[in-house]
Amino acid sequence: MRGTEHVDQVVIIGGGISGLSSAFYLSRKAKEQGRTVQVTIVEPAGSLGGKINTLRKEGFVIEKGPDSFLARKQPMIDLAVDLGLEDELVPINPAAKKTYILNRGKLHPMPPGLVLGVPTEVMPFVKTGLLSPKAKLRAGMDFVMPARKGDEDESIGGFLERRLGGEVVEKIAEPLLAGIYAGELHKISLRATFPQFREAERKHGSLIRGMRASRKSPSASAGTPAKYRNITFLTFRNGLATVTEALEEQLKHVDLQLGRKAVRIHKRGGSSADEGQRAPRYQVELDNGVHLDADAVIITTPAFSAAPLLKPHLDTEELDDIRYVSVANVVLAFDKKEFGLTFDGSGFLVPRTEGKVITACTWTSTKWLHTSPDDKVLLRCYVGRSGEEAAVELPDEQLTAAVLKDIRSILDIKAEPIFTEITRLRHSMPQYPVGHVEQYKAFRGRLAEKLPGVWATGAAFEGVGLPDCIRQARDTAFSVLDELKG
Repeated sequence: MRGTEHVDQVVIIGGGISGLSSAFYLSRKAKEQGRTVQVTIVEPAGSLGGKINTLRKEGFVIEKGPDSFLARKQPMIDLAVDLGLEDELVPINPAAKKTYILNRGKLHPMPPGLVLGVPTEVMPFVKTGLLSPKAKLRAGMDFVMPARKGDEDESIGGFLERRLGGEVVEKIAEPLLAGIYAGELHKISLRATFPQFREAERKHGSLIRGMRASRKSPSASAGTPAKYRNITFLTFRNGLATVTEALEEQLKHVDLQLGRKAVRIHKRGGSSADEGQRAPRYQVELDNGVHLDADAVIITTPAFSAAPLLKPHLDTEELDDIRYVSVANVVLAFDKKEFGLTFDGSGFLVPRTEGKVITACTWTSTKWLHTSPDDKVLLRCYVGRSGEEAAVELPDEQLTAAVLKDIRSILDIKAEPIFTEITRLRHSMPQYPVGHVEQYKAFRGRLAEKLPGVWATGAAFEGVGLPDCIRQARDTAFSVLDELKG
């Protein structure tokens, strides 16, 4: 007599955007295929969402984690459509596209035509007060300098310094690009972060020519819906938590193990006692002693949390090589009439050489009009980057005072904030080392060999942005279903 049909059991470790997206696409695809899959999410925090954390307070929409995503990266838009949230998407204020960079204590507008810190328009670059004449001439050498031979990886900083010179890296590229990773450009992999730079050099013999061509190419916006093609950033009217809340609503059928930590993955041997059944391949042990059966396991945690789960089964040196940087967000709200200043842009960036505590400041209520009542001003200041993390751990009062000191010296304001919100994101920013792409490929192959049916995905591997995490999660979910079916 045959046993009942086997129900595949999938345990997802981590309840951030990667874990939730994995569960959503796994469940949806299985239903389309007429298959039954039991999904369990294990999350050590008491709630889902990970770093996405929206505070709705007194008419403000305050992001304590990420605040937006790149409109040209389709997976987040796809997810919004799949969740019925497309009408909730809002673009950056078109009147606030200008960004400033602090140089010698003064704010200078970023030259028009910059693409990821690379100039693509000559005259605005020549006229900028950010750089010395010598630096501008050095950047112009990119047009005549031969492309580098070979295909080995290098650091972002090393590549840009080779093509454009040290001053461009220090005053423009570093505050702009390192702001994405809170890292040191000379320690972060080019291939894992901005491979289009190397491709531009290889194809056009010049980074500037290559980035100019890619900017004008129709393929640059291929796949992006027409209404978003001239928009840089998008978010949701009621905050990014709109997405995680919708995902949680869609996943009511999922078994949630909140406040629980996965501590061990056990291989199971033998077969099921019921004829026609197959025994689950793994058990995931939780910190309360509970063991969860699993035919497949998806690990979406940071590398430093994934490694201990995998070390008993395979070498995890690639995970151990991924450092994480701690950062903090300090959000300040003001009465507009007391603030006494209006903005014509989205904010400013602060190079390391300026000696400030803050690394950047977003003029949030100008950049995102929905985030603040009309009679209020909302600023969001960033603290912490690789090599400069100490300020993140300052007591709240000292951290607020240090941030206010910087803001007042730069913007020349005297207003007192009506409230402050501080969020510390400890060990939150993965730093992809040079060679990361090759290292991850080797790790992934070893993981498939030693622990078939176990996947590792998320910000530690193929991109830190929300669309990157969603894309990886979706691809992993489909791979899991294919592997279980096989």
